[in-house]
Amino acid sequence: MSVRTQTPQPTQRSDHRAGFACFVGRPNAGKSTLTNALVGKKVAITSNRPQTTRHTVRGIVHRPDAQLILVDTPGLHKPRTLLGERLNDVVRATWAEVDVIGFCLPADQKIGPGDRFIAKELASIKKAPKVAIVTKTDLVDSKALAEQLIAIDQLAKELGFQWQEIVPVSAVGEKQVDLLADLLVPLLPEGPALYPEGDLTDEPEQVMVAELIREAALEGVRDELPHSIAVVVEEMLPREGRPADKPLLDIHANVFIERSSQKGIIIGPKGKRLKDVGIKSRKQIEALLGTPVFLDLHVKVAKDWQRDPKQLRRLGF
Repeated sequence: MSVRTQTPQPTQRSDHRAGFACFVGRPNAGKSTLTNALVGKKVAITSNRPQTTRHTVRGIVHRPDAQLILVDTPGLHKPRTLLGERLNDVVRATWAEVDVIGFCLPADQKIGPGDRFIAKELASIKKAPKVAIVTKTDLVDSKALAEQLIAIDQLAKELGFQWQEIVPVSAVGEKQVDLLADLLVPLLPEGPALYPEGDLTDEPEQVMVAELIREAALEGVRDELPHSIAVVVEEMLPREGRPADKPLLDIHANVFIERSSQKGIIIGPKGKRLKDVGIKSRKQIEALLGTPVFLDLHVKVAKDWQRDPKQLRRLGF
């Protein structure tokens, strides 16, 4: 078992590398938080709710010797809706195209059926090297971490494959995040940069804005509601007649839920909850876009959209 806890020696090779790394794992394994930590800026939404990520977000890490493009997929799970089936299809299609796969397993949770299900699928992928990433190490002591490392090594042996590396990290504590990048880069193919310097993601701005609104809407709602929330940005336009030194971007967005009874949960008493969602997401959007924003939010019902192919297409899935 090769467990990396020290920074490797700098490579003597001058060849530039560029390629794609995919983070996989069951829902809430820390994939989005790790993506943001590596990129150094928020490009993927995070939440303590499972199934937060719905779009494949590419975060781009620029280094003198390499460009590492991170693909953050939804958590692979047993689907209960058409949306769930489509999210799983996105995961499998991504696995087939990337140069290296990072399997995220939380340090504070024992390996379960969901982890074994994903590891079994990974075992069938011969092309891409597989790195085990032990996330959330800040939540456990050294004894528990050691036990988890041994269990993860044993998991691969049971399924007939070997991890290229096993790397413990804490994205929140910023521990060994740079080391992880150092270990992923040599697994990429040699080649020029695939994106311009300074680009942090190839996700369209409207999609990122919608995701930030949905992240704010996910906080503090009932357990069953997050899967029912979708956000569509209908319009993003500079406010006409504003002086050049005081621009304002008008954003009009709809928050969709599946049933009329859920509307009150999102809006809250006297509209307070929706107002809080707007305030929080507006701050994040302004930080992302670098300009003042006027955010206009409306809550609409798209009946049973997770199970309706037409509604899924309309909402971008």
